[in-house]
Amino acid sequence: MRTQNKIYVLHANICKALGHAVRIEIIDILGNKEMTFGTLLEKIGGPKSNLSQHLTSMTTKGILLQRKEGLNVYYKLSSKKVSFACRTMREVLMDNLKKQNKMIKNII
Repeated sequence: MRTQNKIYVLHANICKALGHAVRIEIIDILGNKEMTFGTLLEKIGGPKSNLSQHLTSMTTKGILLQRKEGLNVYYKLSSKKVSFACRTMREVLMDNLKKQNKMIKNII
């Protein structure tokens, strides 16, 4: 595999880690804050095991950092750029929805 292709594979792996609604919600909730597993679970809901799997995947891929303090595990974004990237993609989504809305209005 060419070196350039390796970069694309690594990039795709990061994007895959962001490819779930719960993971994007985690990024949105964390923003610039650090939170415990329990606090995230309260905000997101659902089974503990499901949230744990998402957090593990995001930590393994380098999107989140985790630290343990006593019985608590804290999570935060590894970089502000993660949040920025998600906000940028949401802006692309909103732009596309506006374009689709205009097209629908023109048809009606």
